[in-house]
Amino acid sequence: MKTKEEKGFEIKEVPEPEITHANEVKIKVDVASICGTDHHMWDYDQWAQRRLPPAIPFIAGHELGGEVVEIGTDVKNLQIGDKVSLECHEACGTCYQCRSDRMHICRYTKIFGVDKDGIFTNFTVVPELNLVKNDANLDPALASLQDPLGNAIHTVFPKGLTEDEGIAGKNVFITGCGPIGLMAIPVVKTFGAAQVFASGGGRNMSRLEMAKELGAEMVLNAREEGEKIPKIVKDATDGNGVDILLEMSGNVHALRQGLESLTLGGRVSLLGFFPGPIEFDINSLVVSKGISVYGIAGRRMFETWQVMGGILKSKNFQNHLKKLITNRVNMSDWEKGMLEIHEKRAIKVVMDPFK
Repeated sequence: MKTKEEKGFEIKEVPEPEITHANEVKIKVDVASICGTDHHMWDYDQWAQRRLPPAIPFIAGHELGGEVVEIGTDVKNLQIGDKVSLECHEACGTCYQCRSDRMHICRYTKIFGVDKDGIFTNFTVVPELNLVKNDANLDPALASLQDPLGNAIHTVFPKGLTEDEGIAGKNVFITGCGPIGLMAIPVVKTFGAAQVFASGGGRNMSRLEMAKELGAEMVLNAREEGEKIPKIVKDATDGNGVDILLEMSGNVHALRQGLESLTLGGRVSLLGFFPGPIEFDINSLVVSKGISVYGIAGRRMFETWQVMGGILKSKNFQNHLKKLITNRVNMSDWEKGMLEIHEKRAIKVVMDPFK
């Protein structure tokens, strides 16, 4: 739990949650994964200091693979024993965005494990609408990765793409080799990308090696290649540049290098969060190049989940995803897992429930 306005979490004994509304479902947590957001909350950085105080104390976590153990009287599409994952954005259902097929950017969104109790616990209770039924044979650890995987898929396939903005046969540049950037590599390869370029900061060489293992044709160390990256990318694409830029880093230098590497009329999806206001030459890098820009927030509810359900039927894709699970601990050892992330020794850490 996040119990204080300072760095750290605590393990607390709390009453087992009970269903209080007819549309709710009680879940036994099989596996919970640690998200970058959880790390920000543990570290209590500037973002956390601005965002969290109204909700403290609360149970953290939102990346879940679990099993239905009880259902409310109005629950229609889930049964006891079903395996599920959690869509962590709880939408109001009545605002302008919700009523115009944009529930993922609901004006009044509440996030499990940030604005209200999450899933770093043995049992949790959530509305049926926020649960997605999984294939019964899907590894719960992989089921818990669908939240970040959904971010990657939404970045690859934002709504509103034109017919010529698809992936097949295109050159793709992924800036940022964190967990979501790495997940995007097998996604674009699965959908037929011609060449995949990936760049990362180089502080964690294992992530750059992982990008190669996941299928990227060219992996660039931003600390070493730096300003040469756009030329390298253009030289490898007959001088054209890439068709698609997926910005996953939240680093202004990576953004600029990615835009410089983008072909005229290309498209960019922006998922990475930047630490503050940024400056670059928007005239030459966006307007004059005639590029399309997509801002990405979470997963589309629930089209992205339908794509995930399909792609996860591939054993080959599952095997790629498993490679990203570099550490596994018990919830009682949560601090060990958090430190692995903090010190950049881990890509994804999954936690088994309390013993």
